[in-house]
Amino acid sequence: MTVQVKGQEVTLSGTVGVDWFDDGFTHAEVVTALAGLDGDITVRLNSGGGIAADGAAIHAALATYDGSVHIIVEGIAASAASLIAMAGDRITVADGAVMMIHDPLNVTYGNSADHAKTIEELEAYATAYAKLYARRSGKTAAECRDIMKAETWYDGDEAVAAGFADDTGEQKAKPVAAYDYRAYANAPKRFAAQAKAKGWSMAKINDAASSAAHHKDTDMSEKERADALAAELATMKAEKAAAEAKLAELDADKAKAVADALKADRERRAAIMSLDEAKGREALAEALFADGADAEKAKALLAVAPVAAESADDAAAAYEANRLAGATLNGGKQGGDAQPVWAKAVARANKLSKK
Repeated sequence: MTVQVKGQEVTLSGTVGVDWFDDGFTHAEVVTALAGLDGDITVRLNSGGGIAADGAAIHAALATYDGSVHIIVEGIAASAASLIAMAGDRITVADGAVMMIHDPLNVTYGNSADHAKTIEELEAYATAYAKLYARRSGKTAAECRDIMKAETWYDGDEAVAAGFADDTGEQKAKPVAAYDYRAYANAPKRFAAQAKAKGWSMAKINDAASSAAHHKDTDMSEKERADALAAELATMKAEKAAAEAKLAELDADKAKAVADALKADRERRAAIMSLDEAKGREALAEALFADGADAEKAKALLAVAPVAAESADDAAAAYEANRLAGATLNGGKQGGDAQPVWAKAVARANKLSKK
């Protein structure tokens, strides 16, 4: 079973990195699925574990995904799958689902030098895993390493209490994914019994691994594979950093363009409203600015437009001023008398009214 994608949901079910029990998913499949998505996603996880290197690479792919990642443990997230779960921005353990954290395991075929290399690789993975568990839970790396060495199993509430999950109860747990749970020291008895009943056996897989070890000269070694995955991860991180830098640059250019446009609009309006032709035609000048006209076009249009008519109050005031100005003779005076005629008339009327 390859990675399943439905809308904004991704389902990761089976063995991590290989297809041991006709059910599994690889790092390459996960990266391909994520490349076709945009925005926040939900990842439904049900895996008993698998290849440590693939677990680390899938964790990195999800952790660097450009969007919020909600991981729901639907049946089990053990071993490498528990590390994948740590990539979630939010981690939910379904009711009845479990999580298991332990030191990585491997099978080696060869001499003492071959086994020594395997030990070196396992220690490197254990150290790296412990740091990621610590980052997610708030514990120290040393505390997480102790948890790993003890092969610790958690139900949903225990995972939340330990800091390895955020909440529980999203749904009822699904049956656990195919895996030989007898390979784990502290696996629940019902898981081991289920593995035996369904024939989920690591024996055949180990035999195949031993056979494949005879062909090291033509096949990529585990260390080479880990190095290749590490290089791929570094490339992904570099590409993400470059994309983020480009986005920041585009945002800065966009902000500058908006500021420049606003400044140009302010200057265009000021140029239009300061035109001599705009006086008495302010409303038309504002309309021409809003329509996008430049100062030259606005000047030409304003020059041929009539000046706005005076209001009734302005017209009345102008009439009264003209009437009063015309009520005097000889420049508003009579003969050599310095008192205006209209003022004399007012004074005479006042005198008569007192008699």
